[in-house]
Amino acid sequence: MFSISDLEQLSGISSHTIRIWERRYNALEPARSSGNTRLYDDDQLRRLLNIVSLVESGLKISNVGILSEVEIDRLLEKEMQKNISKNLNDEYYISQVIKHGFDYNEPGVSQLLSGYIQDHGMLAAYKRIIYPLLVRLGLMWRIDKICPSQEHFLTSIIRQKLFSAINDLPFKKEVKPSWLLFLPEDEDHDVGLLFANYFLRLNQHSVIYLGPKVPLESVKHAMARNNIDNLLLFMVKLRPLKETNEYLTTLVESFKQSGIYLAGNGKLLGAPNLNPAIKLLPTLDEFERIIKHVEDAN
Repeated sequence: MFSISDLEQLSGISSHTIRIWERRYNALEPARSSGNTRLYDDDQLRRLLNIVSLVESGLKISNVGILSEVEIDRLLEKEMQKNISKNLNDEYYISQVIKHGFDYNEPGVSQLLSGYIQDHGMLAAYKRIIYPLLVRLGLMWRIDKICPSQEHFLTSIIRQKLFSAINDLPFKKEVKPSWLLFLPEDEDHDVGLLFANYFLRLNQHSVIYLGPKVPLESVKHAMARNNIDNLLLFMVKLRPLKETNEYLTTLVESFKQSGIYLAGNGKLLGAPNLNPAIKLLPTLDEFERIIKHVEDAN
């Protein structure tokens, strides 16, 4: 269960505004503790996040807050249509991968992704197929259009393709900056981190890849034994901003001589008062720009 302060941190909407939305539009229906404290379950959190998404798209809260779950889902379906690629060939691949994923058809998904990678390369495949696909899967999860097992099935195959692409890169004597890549110990969505691993190695950077669910003490252990220029981590899970800032501050204080880069959840990256020493990577284009900047600086 979540408190209203948890919802404030997770959604970016103030507790005062959430209370107004509840009172005026019945937007949420919290339970109450024995002490009359508001408590919210996962469904209420998801509803709030969906309402926020629609309000941020330009709709008025007075129109959205009163809607049923079915009506909100219909509006989100329309929002999902905006995610459709304008390139018809790319959209064909995305939609067909989803179709085969729904059927748990591994050969179908694998052949589509392998064919695109062979024709265009992994860099283009990630930008034009894999990343838009992941965004769409996230939207589909929000409106219960995909089962978690289907999402895991698809991301598992994508991870295999990324591992294969990384393995195919030739070993070279790296002269560019070194990186330590990891996810905090409560994070396991590593597709973005794997792509960063691929991209950095493609550009001949030195990479130590620790992967998901890495305790902070293990990060310190790796850093103590290597001369690392930069750390890169992804934070995807929704969590209170205070908790996130405490973790990031610990990183900054522990690794004062290294650059620390953060990617992941858009709401987190857009949150105010993040530790200013953390360099944010909100988009793929920004990631590429930063890597180029780091190369030039060295």
